[in-house]
Amino acid sequence: MTHIGKKAIKLNKNIQVIINPQDITVKGPLGSSFLTYKNIIVSHDAINQTLDVRLKSLSKKTYALWGMYRTLIAQMVTGVTQGYNTKLELIGVGYKARLINPRSLELKLGYSKDIIYPIPQDVTIECIRPTLITVSGIDKQRVNQVSADIRAFRSPEPYKGKGVRYVGEKIKLKEGKKK
Repeated sequence: MTHIGKKAIKLNKNIQVIINPQDITVKGPLGSSFLTYKNIIVSHDAINQTLDVRLKSLSKKTYALWGMYRTLIAQMVTGVTQGYNTKLELIGVGYKARLINPRSLELKLGYSKDIIYPIPQDVTIECIRPTLITVSGIDKQRVNQVSADIRAFRSPEPYKGKGVRYVGEKIKLKEGKKK
């Protein structure tokens, strides 16, 4: 049996869970999140404040997805209580970021034209400094995807390390040409 699928998901007192036969909605202080699933049973234990994820059948396909669904539901619970965020730093001469308005991010990354990135509705972006961007939201996949999209505009190059990188990311630099 999977070790991840067997674990119960702990809930806080300020979380409301609505369970239907094919979907689950989790509401918390930061918002609400929704997930559609198949071939599993989600049960809520009100006394212990936990959610249990069980299988409907023991087929190979449902068994493989059991741990994934449990993890997705646990990420929903964490997202509506604490939220997720990633930080990106811009390294390079003249590389800057700024918010034009609450839904647009302007990036100066050494190209001839500035990049205007439209910010999705379910994600919040802050520019703490012109070289530091924080992406936050309640959906972990969405926050990481927006961060990856911004990083893809100018990923770090291997010789000087210039570009957009995650805070704390180590870039293995290559040695330059030798005479």
